[in-house]
Amino acid sequence: MKVLDILRVKGNTLYTVHSDEPLAKAAEIMAEKDIGSLVVMDHGELVGMLTFREVILCIVKNGGEIGGTLVRTAMDDAPLTCTPETEIDEVRRMMLGRHARYMPVLNKKVLEGVISFYDVAKAVVDGQNFENKMLKAYIRDWPTEEDETQDTKL
Repeated sequence: MKVLDILRVKGNTLYTVHSDEPLAKAAEIMAEKDIGSLVVMDHGELVGMLTFREVILCIVKNGGEIGGTLVRTAMDDAPLTCTPETEIDEVRRMMLGRHARYMPVLNKKVLEGVISFYDVAKAVVDGQNFENKMLKAYIRDWPTEEDETQDTKL
């Protein structure tokens, strides 16, 4: 399974923010849309990733306030990225290795979507459930010894 399979199911709704926007506005968008991340784009290019983790770290660093902090101050300016052709197992390894919950999907320099660790886990579980159904159907249709004996007599 590849990232493009997840994007096909998930859809292509993307939320972005500019690096020079106030962090408070970005946090408001994340809360309003009930999302855990925003892709930071400047001049049509990915420049970072902002998640609630970065927002919380910034609030703690600033004594419990966001203040006038800009997105560029809080964002991860070197986020993990993948392509639509990246295998899900590789994405899982990358995300686990960096404790990343969100990963932008780039096709060359074009942002095609964002996948979350939840999306990856769901795809794996759905794939395993499908496999289990197929195996159970195969086993249910398995010929018995009696069936095999009758087949050889014919």
